[in-house]
Amino acid sequence: WQALVRYLDDGRIEIDNNTAERALRGVALGRKNYLFLGSDAGGERAATMYSLLGTAKLNDINPQAYLRHVLSVIADHPVNRVDELLPWNVAL
Repeated sequence: WQALVRYLDDGRIEIDNNTAERALRGVALGRKNYLFLGSDAGGERAATMYSLLGTAKLNDINPQAYLRHVLSVIADHPVNRVDELLPWNVAL
């Protein structure tokens, strides 16, 4: 009971967990799609893309614009400077 009413004593605690559930919604919706990635390597690539685009969102960058920019410059970009293309280093 004490854990259940803890939000009454601390105004920073939400009464529900809707924020957390919304954050995980994409994972729940795509769960069956992840079974059909083709191979372990395909799963690793998908995880990399989800992580990269999630990082772009966390840095307040439009993921579509970020991906468009990176794909347009990566062919001519030196491999030893690939960190310049990470979301927190790109100015769109």
